[in-house]
Amino acid sequence: MSTILVTGGAGYIGSHVVRQLSEAGHKVVVFDNLSTGSPDALIHGEQLIVGDLADRERINTVLRETGAKSVLHFAAAIIAPESVSLPLKYYGNNTRNTLNLLEACVANGVERFIFSSTAAVYGIPEGGEASETSPTVPINPYGASKLMSEGMLRDAAAAHGFKYVALRYFNVAGADPQARMGQRTPDATHLIKVSCQAALGMRDCVSIFGTDYPTPDGTGVRDYIHIEDLAAAHLYALSYLERGGESTVINVGYGRGSSVREVVDVVQKVSGVQFKVVEGPRRPGDPANLVAQASRIRSLLGWAPKYDDLTTIVADAWRWEKKLFEAQKK
Repeated sequence: MSTILVTGGAGYIGSHVVRQLSEAGHKVVVFDNLSTGSPDALIHGEQLIVGDLADRERINTVLRETGAKSVLHFAAAIIAPESVSLPLKYYGNNTRNTLNLLEACVANGVERFIFSSTAAVYGIPEGGEASETSPTVPINPYGASKLMSEGMLRDAAAAHGFKYVALRYFNVAGADPQARMGQRTPDATHLIKVSCQAALGMRDCVSIFGTDYPTPDGTGVRDYIHIEDLAAAHLYALSYLERGGESTVINVGYGRGSSVREVVDVVQKVSGVQFKVVEGPRRPGDPANLVAQASRIRSLLGWAPKYDDLTTIVADAWRWEKKLFEAQKK
């Protein structure tokens, strides 16, 4: 079984994928600059190479020496509001560094490439539901940087003969059900993590941005997907390519949404803490609904979710956040 190179494999999503790959018997090498990732997330002794994709010579050397024929690319900056104030950081880290990686992949005969993309490429889809054929009109540099990377990937694959799957994530949440790993990112903006931190007393409150949307309870609706189901999608995508599947773009979501207020209520119920909730005005650019049209991943990859339940997602996140909180106090 050939080596798989995982960039950003010590981060939140990447580490869950790395663990599942290792548990499936794959040999995994992780390439990560550890700006947001942690070596502690690599629990099966995977090889970690500390490096940055801005270093073109280093990534070329790594691919040449490992002989990896499959690359899973997670390394990126991912905070949409930050991308508005620091656009060049996002075009540099997300777009230019993906170009560096693609050049190294072509030079070293990589055959399969799985790309961590985002629903942010859709911007604000009409009707609040996005299919893979929906218009891609990103509204921030984060979404634009990922869409540009998708374009480079498509064109490079066509010219150089390798195959790829670009997975467009919706709202990733939760943690390993055994609490071995989860989201470690400081100053996180994800609603479920923020709410868990409020329940632990780490934040004064949780803010709800907008209560007058045309949704059942007036708050924004998002498609939350458990990290374990998202991670599994990458193994299904890899298997699809190994069987000779053609390059494609696939949404990764459940095809149903939960509102901000629903999420907050579930976190309060699971944690048993009635933390303070502050209602505020809408944030510019936030859609009322953003839900995946998610039939392609099921029909093409044969993927089916195992954790499609908001209470399960929150309970696993809560278990991890409590563990992380207790460890930080020591």
